[in-house]
Amino acid sequence: MCNLYRMTRTVDEVAHLFGVEAQPGGNAGGEVYPGYPGWVVGQNRMKTMTWGFPLALKGRDGRPLKPRPVNNTRTDKLGSGFWKASFERRRCLVPMTGFAEAEGAKGSKTRTWLSVPGEDVFACAAIWRESDEWGPVYSLVMTDASEAMQGIHDRMPVILTPETREQWLKGSPEEALGLCKPYSGELAIDRTDQAWVGR
Repeated sequence: MCNLYRMTRTVDEVAHLFGVEAQPGGNAGGEVYPGYPGWVVGQNRMKTMTWGFPLALKGRDGRPLKPRPVNNTRTDKLGSGFWKASFERRRCLVPMTGFAEAEGAKGSKTRTWLSVPGEDVFACAAIWRESDEWGPVYSLVMTDASEAMQGIHDRMPVILTPETREQWLKGSPEEALGLCKPYSGELAIDRTDQAWVGR
């Protein structure tokens, strides 16, 4: 599952590519981790939201703990209570220039970056909602890995082509669900020696 992605283009560049206006004052970084802000496109605008739906946790003594960001949504769980309303009513796009997966032996995993060749920025399917804890939040939608990702991970974000973005945003839940499948195009794979755990 994706726990790190990057957006290395400027806000104005991305807003222009998606034909929307960008909310001023966004503070998303070039690398986005769960619980951190990232840019989201929807409702004809681009704004920052926190990556991950807050999940309330309790300690052994029953006291509430800091919520955990649930940053990925499996396609087969979109109809469940935690995700259903957001999937049916609040779908959005997450622009990115690449996403990372961990590869290697435990304790020495490194970052492998995946991107779409020829696309400066590509869009992944996501859902969003308002939260009491962090304000607006979003979660990426995950599906089975494509053939290009075999051996790296068994799941991947739902990558949308420019032609299917509008269907994800405005189509019926059934039409949107039909887009939740492995990406059929090529992926560029960049295996690095950068430690996975480094932030």
